[in-house]
Amino acid sequence: MTTYDDEAFFNSYAGMARSLGGLGSAGEWEQFRRLLPEDMAGLDVLDLGCGYGWHCAYCASRGARSVLGIDPSERMLSRARELNAAPRIEYRRCAVEDFDWPEGAFDLCISNLALHYVEDLRGVYEGVYRALRPGGRFALNIEHPAFTAGVNEDWYRGDDGRILHWPLDRYFEPGPRRTLFCGCEVTKYHHTLAQIIGGLLEAGFALTALDEARPSPRMIADDPAMADELRRPIMLLAAAVRG
Repeated sequence: MTTYDDEAFFNSYAGMARSLGGLGSAGEWEQFRRLLPEDMAGLDVLDLGCGYGWHCAYCASRGARSVLGIDPSERMLSRARELNAAPRIEYRRCAVEDFDWPEGAFDLCISNLALHYVEDLRGVYEGVYRALRPGGRFALNIEHPAFTAGVNEDWYRGDDGRILHWPLDRYFEPGPRRTLFCGCEVTKYHHTLAQIIGGLLEAGFALTALDEARPSPRMIADDPAMADELRRPIMLLAAAVRG
């Protein structure tokens, strides 16, 4: 059973803004959307760690010929089939690490906030490269290495509870890190910046875009506490093309 199939975790995740409101409620969406082609007519798309299927539905709405969303959680896939079903979308229960990577089967591969649960990032990159057709695109969003190297992924606070700074430790020690997410203990994998970006280049990709998620002025105006998100990066976004 995956973490996302645990009832307590899933119920907590279901209450998050991004779970209730979809892409428009995901703070990184506008930046991630810019990594995707505007016109997806005729494209075959693969979504790694599709979750509720919001990105699958978006790609189908932009004209994609087919969309395959894979996820290891049956609970997540059940919700995807409820919320984002479409004739051109297939949802399949499969961990990213277990996918068979059919050669030259896709024009676009996307992954949003899933790859920090994967230990063998290089193996995934090689698989994506194999599965993409020449000129195919890969757009990914992964937790930033400065975030995953944080101590328990939490701020260091003073005695009065005020945020002092973001602690970072064992940066050059990639591997599993236990942390709290949605009120539950989960295992994520820390990867250095060189592993995330250098790994794409080593796999044969040409990097076309690099960004770091940050709240927009509108988001900060709606919730002033979001200004703290400018004090450290939380997500790293990248786009690459199969060379």
